[in-house]
Amino acid sequence: MAVQERERVSYLGPCGSYSSLAAKALCPQAEGVPCKSFFAAVRQLKEGAVSAAVLPVENTLQGAVTQNLDLLYAERDLFAVREYVLPIEHRLIAREGTPLCAVRRVFSHKQAILQCGKFLAETLPQAEIVYTDSTAESLSYIEREGDAGIVGSHIRAEGLAFLTGNIADEEKNFTHFLLVRRGEEALPPHSGRIYFAATCPHEPGALVRLLQILSAFDLNMTKIESRPIKNSPGEYCFFIEFQGDIAEADVRAVVHRLAQYAKNFKLLGCY
Repeated sequence: MAVQERERVSYLGPCGSYSSLAAKALCPQAEGVPCKSFFAAVRQLKEGAVSAAVLPVENTLQGAVTQNLDLLYAERDLFAVREYVLPIEHRLIAREGTPLCAVRRVFSHKQAILQCGKFLAETLPQAEIVYTDSTAESLSYIEREGDAGIVGSHIRAEGLAFLTGNIADEEKNFTHFLLVRRGEEALPPHSGRIYFAATCPHEPGALVRLLQILSAFDLNMTKIESRPIKNSPGEYCFFIEFQGDIAEADVRAVVHRLAQYAKNFKLLGCY
């Protein structure tokens, strides 16, 4: 009897990053494959080294993770098939015995730094900010007493201790992750929401007409983001999510009409 291979899922590493927690929640039995960047995690999926990738696409404090929106739009054969919302709690960690006033360098991922901007400006205005590939990776940069990292409250490391409680600008902070797979056949048969990207004809009222397609079928839009189109100043791509079951004929008809009207269209996923 053949032994079934364990699924492999890529994410922004190392182990212990927020992305690794989301990957574990979305695919609890899978083997995690930590990557140095979101681009690398997607490349692993494109090349077939993994069967899925986990990407954060939105944070309640900082909004869209634009790099990942661009990756989803650019890769025509990749689709989001499940979602997970992860509560985020950022804490400052340093060598045991380090007083808060002694911190001179703070390491972390850019998103975490931005989400803790108020604390850093008011409490550690003297500190140098150094970006790392992920929050968990910042632990490897803590070399002396004046070094600290911003990491999740789940992190534990020998010789290091938290200097603070939650330092995010807002107490309630969540990140929206998507599980991404290759091929339309990976899309689920039913969905609660549908996510797409579209560019409109460059004419008055174009976006309104696009949204009227949803309104005509009484479908509720739950999210809209805009991104400038590279090498085309003044033009934008809209990332839109709406409530709907892809199994329903009316919903499939809406997706078809959106694709017909839009200058460029990509179904990003159903979940």
